[in-house]
Amino acid sequence: MQSAIPCSLMRGGTSKGLFFLANNLPDDPAARDNILLAAMGSPDDRQIDGVGGAHPLTSKVAIVKASTHPEADVDYLFLQVSVDKPLVSDSQNCGNMLAGVGPFAIDQGLIKASQGKTKVRIHMVNTGGIAVAEVQTPDGRVEYGGAARIDGVPGNAAPVLLEFLDIAGSSCGQLLPTGNLIDHIDGLEVTCIDNGMPVVLIRAKDLGKTGYESPKELEDDEQLKQVIENIRLKLGKAMNLGDVSQKTVPKISLIAEPQNNGTITTRTFIPHRVHEAIGVLGAASVATACILPGTVTESLARIKPDNSIHLIDVEHPTGFFSVEIELDKSSPQAEIKRVALLRTARLLMRGEVLIPEDLKQNIK
Repeated sequence: MQSAIPCSLMRGGTSKGLFFLANNLPDDPAARDNILLAAMGSPDDRQIDGVGGAHPLTSKVAIVKASTHPEADVDYLFLQVSVDKPLVSDSQNCGNMLAGVGPFAIDQGLIKASQGKTKVRIHMVNTGGIAVAEVQTPDGRVEYGGAARIDGVPGNAAPVLLEFLDIAGSSCGQLLPTGNLIDHIDGLEVTCIDNGMPVVLIRAKDLGKTGYESPKELEDDEQLKQVIENIRLKLGKAMNLGDVSQKTVPKISLIAEPQNNGTITTRTFIPHRVHEAIGVLGAASVATACILPGTVTESLARIKPDNSIHLIDVEHPTGFFSVEIELDKSSPQAEIKRVALLRTARLLMRGEVLIPEDLKQNIK
């Protein structure tokens, strides 16, 4: 005998994972995490005894429920399930999985679809921010097929427009967590920033890299990974994140001049593997650094003439990610007013995930 838990397997942006209604999982975090580890097949490098894809980008979970937040329709809790460790982390948001939250909420009856397009206001429980997802709903149903294309995902799909409001400092307390545009650590210049995702930007050339290496080339460089992890652990406390040894933030993004007419080139450690693309909120933070004078991006980023709305093309290993940032120039410090970007999502499977019988007592 095994125990069955209703869920959906969905691709959100360039990530993939399980989507659950909150009332199908235990309220107790420890009991919940044990179920999710079993469902994904962790800890195991191949996740062979679960549905995980043996990579951080395909070992993710979204838990969704109706929201009591006055500005939201649904709550979204993101959980990163470690592949090779018995660890489930809620220390960050995931903007890629976020792209699937609106469609999932509509499919599950939490939100009534409008004719044409449906806006879903999402409370991102991990950090408290609000995102608005615009979902294609012709005939009052979610449409997954369409002509939109995003780098890192084959084929086309229906667009999901994501808009973020007031996410600066959502994890660290302020846009520049250390209060500085540039910090010095271990002889390197870095910029620490949090516009939805805590990120440390380092010039690739300062680490002896071009910034154009493949993810595998960077992952195979054990010395580089150790240097980066040491920096991450030290800056975690400086960024008001505390001890980050068991956390997935901050991310470390190596930056270089763009190669393909974009704004900046990135290679992002998430934190111990290198992203095949770049995360949604990670891209938002990198793009924000590009428009702030005095950061480590200043000599590398190609910024178009100054205006209140910037379209930043963040290059990554499999293409680029366009981020629209609107500044409030009425503020003396040109505060970030809004961040918007385009993703896609697709429902891959709907049904039940089976877990060992000995975990049954933890299921509602």
